[in-house]
Amino acid sequence: MQRNWFLGDLLNQLLDRPGKRRGKDDKRSIAELCEALLSAEGEVSGFMLASTILDRYQILDDPAKLDFFIYLNNQLELDADQLAETARLYADARSIELYQKLSEVAEPRRQELLRRLNQPSGATQELVAMRVDLQRFLKSNPELKRTDIDFVHLLRSWFNRGFLVLKQISWDTPARVLDKIVAYEAVHQINDLDDLRRRLYPPDRRCFAFFHPSMPDEPLIFVEVALTAEVPDAIGTLLSEGREPIETELAKVAAFYSISNCQRGLTGISFGNLLIKQVVTELSRELQGLDTFVTLSPIPGLTRWLAGETEHPEHGHAAEAVLAKTATPQDLRAMAARYLMFAKREDGMPLDPVARFHLGNGAELHELHAEADLSPNGRSQSGGAMVNYLYDLNKTERHHEEFATHATIEASRSVRAASTTALAVRSRENTS
Repeated sequence: MQRNWFLGDLLNQLLDRPGKRRGKDDKRSIAELCEALLSAEGEVSGFMLASTILDRYQILDDPAKLDFFIYLNNQLELDADQLAETARLYADARSIELYQKLSEVAEPRRQELLRRLNQPSGATQELVAMRVDLQRFLKSNPELKRTDIDFVHLLRSWFNRGFLVLKQISWDTPARVLDKIVAYEAVHQINDLDDLRRRLYPPDRRCFAFFHPSMPDEPLIFVEVALTAEVPDAIGTLLSEGREPIETELAKVAAFYSISNCQRGLTGISFGNLLIKQVVTELSRELQGLDTFVTLSPIPGLTRWLAGETEHPEHGHAAEAVLAKTATPQDLRAMAARYLMFAKREDGMPLDPVARFHLGNGAELHELHAEADLSPNGRSQSGGAMVNYLYDLNKTERHHEEFATHATIEASRSVRAASTTALAVRSRENTS
């Protein structure tokens, strides 16, 4: 039986090629097709039904897509009363049969539907794209968050570390993938092919990406790395057209200067921590001389925070100066340090999203730099300031635990000193 079932599925997969899906003439509504897929019919004709549903979804307009998500949210919801009753029975008599029943009723039917939809070739990528649509509707339909939670639950299991493939992106990588690296770069725009070549081709540059077997030409996340002799203090130096590459045996530092998530449909599923650790392992194995692993990171929320600090009795004048682009480099670093060390969300976590990411991975605030990103975006979001996060492999696990448990921010002595340093006196006080 098992062998026949496997061969049947294999034949269905071989026959199920993009553009040749069957069932296009099925007149049932998309909701009726979903019910069929969840029924005994789905056990027999699962690939055909799943293909038909995914094809049908592709041609829906936005109102029809919203109706589809409302159907998932309401009609395929778990039965709370049945769940409560089964849980009560299981609490009284913990039999295997009741445990199995409890496991079944505790899961919304839409989770099983999504699993069955994920059968045809290419379905995983289509479901990731489907979640992008769902996220668009969430703002005006917050009740759909229940369905989004189920998407995330399944996507996390489908995209766990065991399925991720790390690949180095080089100038010899197929053009279809390189095009996507250019399109997905979210931190420092890649302007043209020459710019891309400068980031991939020299021996002191690296780029690594995670892929998934079901989406072989779609990077999930990638990181760009500069191999340097010293900790970098400005992005312009790393990306300069006229810079002289160094020999890799002279490199002491691996600087992660750009990390870009590529799939909006996988928002909320973290790959960055795994990617950085895997890349550190790969580079350490390849280059024995590397002893320092840092980032050169933007501070995207700095000026937004400063705009709300201009009336602060102690540093309001410095906030105004940074916003007016008249602050001294020392004051810019001081305000950046105060922001990264002390600006918190209601849950006690840092306000800055990049800080949350790296500190959550076990890094520490290492050094702050004024005039480090002179691009229009860099000046707009942080007055040109950038920060190094240091990944000390002997301390990352302890730092991660302290941050996750107590929101403890690890920082170097220089960053701590900058966060409490005296600020320049108000100019109007100087003239009084």
